[in-house]
Amino acid sequence: MMNKYFTVGECCEILDSKRVPITASNRKSGQYPYYGANGVQDYVADYIFNDELVLLAEDGGNFGSKDRPIAYRVSGKCWVNNHAHVLKPKDFIDVDYLCYSLAFYDTKGLVNGATRQKLTQSDMRKMKIPALPFQEQHHIAAELDSVCNVLAKQKQHYKLLDELVKSKFYEMFGDPIKNGKGWEIKTLADICNSIVRGPFGSALKKDFFVKKNATTYKVYEQKNAIQKKAEIGTYYITQEKYKELKRFECVADDFIMSCSGTMGELYQLPIGCEKGIINQALCKFTLNSKTVSVFFLMMMKLSIANLETKGSGIQNIGAVSFIKSMPFILPPLPLQQQFADFVTQVEQTKTKLKTEMEQTETLYKAHMQKYFGGQNE
Repeated sequence: MMNKYFTVGECCEILDSKRVPITASNRKSGQYPYYGANGVQDYVADYIFNDELVLLAEDGGNFGSKDRPIAYRVSGKCWVNNHAHVLKPKDFIDVDYLCYSLAFYDTKGLVNGATRQKLTQSDMRKMKIPALPFQEQHHIAAELDSVCNVLAKQKQHYKLLDELVKSKFYEMFGDPIKNGKGWEIKTLADICNSIVRGPFGSALKKDFFVKKNATTYKVYEQKNAIQKKAEIGTYYITQEKYKELKRFECVADDFIMSCSGTMGELYQLPIGCEKGIINQALCKFTLNSKTVSVFFLMMMKLSIANLETKGSGIQNIGAVSFIKSMPFILPPLPLQQQFADFVTQVEQTKTKLKTEMEQTETLYKAHMQKYFGGQNE
């Protein structure tokens, strides 16, 4: 009678002893991928493996993540450091099936370490994969490959739609930094009713935060801008404190921008969002009638990207005086609106595509649960 499971130690040759880490200073650049716990780390001039293998994170991996795999397949000539276990499936195990079975393995009880979790070789050898006939393994792997290929194409299409918007902008307005089309140039201060950086120092301390109720006001944080979500966050202030800090008020249609750490992430607060104020890590823009919000957002993205390219400019983005003086091309409003209408059409396509991607991801997770959900039993 066939066993219900194979352990990794039973179905794989463990090639960890052949791994060789190379410090960054000693690596010679070349054509061969240099792998670690989470994928390619570099490309080097030599290789130590030349086979169909599965690499499984030893330490520094995405243990416990439902979205980021801890195992991946490699093929051909490569180098592997000592942060990934090297598994060569025996002849009764399909390499892709092995990879899928381990990619999102529940390692609870197997990994240890408080600051940097580690999956030792002895514990790794105990991991189990369903013991199925080779042809059935191959069929399951092919089925999952098919779903993954669909998802990869959907993600690529989604990315191309973003590029399409950028391309349309350049087609209509040219390079906004060079301004080859000779548009009128204003500053950000000219096209905004207000540009405000969040309160510093003792004006907004954690001591002022209260539990949310019918009379409180939200404190928007940097993560709202970075994650593009208005509903996240748990900081609130009283109506009295809100009145004191009314200068930092933000409402629907205002733009908030991260100004500390992760710089320059922009988000327009949606209709129906909670009324509140910004904290010290945000800058708020309230537009006037000279520009359309969709055009403003694209211009800001390109302007910030230019600052990042220059290197030094992005460091000043937290200063209100610097932000207010940033140059801004100003094409006629009808042309801005034409661009906004195009973006709206693209966003509708993206929304539909996002739904399709979510359905494909749900299908993938269902397949993974069906085939590998009982591994830890």
